[in-house]
Amino acid sequence: MIEGPPPQAAQAAGPLFIGSDIYRGSSYGPGHPLRVPRVSTVMDLARALGWLPAGRFRLSPRAKPAALALWHDPAYVVALQAAEIAGEVSDEVRHRHHIGTLSNPVFPQMFRRPATGAGGVMLAAEALAARPGVIHVPGGGTHHGLPDRANGFCYLNDVVLGIKVLQRAGMQRIAYVDLDAHHCDGVEMAFAGDPGVRMISVHEERRWPFTGALGDTAGGSAFNLPVPGGYNDSEARAVLDGLILPRVAEVRPQVLVLQCGADSLLEDPLSRLALSNRAYLEAVAALLPLAPRVLVLGGGGYNPWSVGRLWTAIWGLLAGQEVPDRLPPDAQAVLQGLGWGGGGRPVPQGPLLTTLLDPPREGPVRPDIRDRLAILRAR
Repeated sequence: MIEGPPPQAAQAAGPLFIGSDIYRGSSYGPGHPLRVPRVSTVMDLARALGWLPAGRFRLSPRAKPAALALWHDPAYVVALQAAEIAGEVSDEVRHRHHIGTLSNPVFPQMFRRPATGAGGVMLAAEALAARPGVIHVPGGGTHHGLPDRANGFCYLNDVVLGIKVLQRAGMQRIAYVDLDAHHCDGVEMAFAGDPGVRMISVHEERRWPFTGALGDTAGGSAFNLPVPGGYNDSEARAVLDGLILPRVAEVRPQVLVLQCGADSLLEDPLSRLALSNRAYLEAVAALLPLAPRVLVLGGGGYNPWSVGRLWTAIWGLLAGQEVPDRLPPDAQAVLQGLGWGGGGRPVPQGPLLTTLLDPPREGPVRPDIRDRLAILRAR
């Protein structure tokens, strides 16, 4: 266990949103799940709702190669930059760095886009180290990236970079909670055995990257909870109360980093989980009081309507905004203007175009969930 005194009370800065227009129109390609708009949708929805005044917005910088070397192999960073310029990679580079593959394709912003996400997260980490507060970086959360290769749509690992910036600034107790449908293999690799980082990941069982087993403790630094398909709001509440909140509270974190990958939502095409966005909001609201510094990231999520609505609702919660029962016309127009960017999926109708909050998706808490929580509670 990481032990220490409770966080000292301090005057926190107002919540900040870090974003960039590099995400607007940037696509991994017509056949890739990340062909859809996400961060730009959040920015547009938040502005349509009047939730993103200029004083709350910061433009994300692009991380420089020297900064990325805090976690990434400089030769890999050079390869990313060269691939973006050339628009192609050699077989040797593809084999060595896993770029130019179906999962991690060459595309026009393949260095600038992840470097912007990393720059935003590192800026947020520096700001939080200097002063308590809450910062939302929906372009962050690329938790699969590895030191010398791309992995799972993630060319860089901004989560690792951000936590390392926090550590370099003197933060000795950091809690990382990952709500993405996929296990945070890159983050776990970086901080396995680190007594100053408590990692908690709740992810779909038997799902890529096939890591994060129940018995995987990452050298004592992690609690991993694989959950079955159909994971519902009632089960998420049981996990929040039975695992996440007590395991975060006991380390008395100076900083909480929260990855809110949206692919655990019912509508997501790359998981079999069944959460509503209310389950995420309940988790965020419960976790906020547990640390004086909170960094909230995006992550996975491949349905543009459900991703945009969730991350906008999270920003509204962080910024103290009241969610309307029905979106105003300008916000509805943002959702109505979205598309899949190809493929045969139909455009949704009804509440996904007119509201921000999903209906609750409650259900039974299955024995598998209860049994796994009991095992983790006993650790």
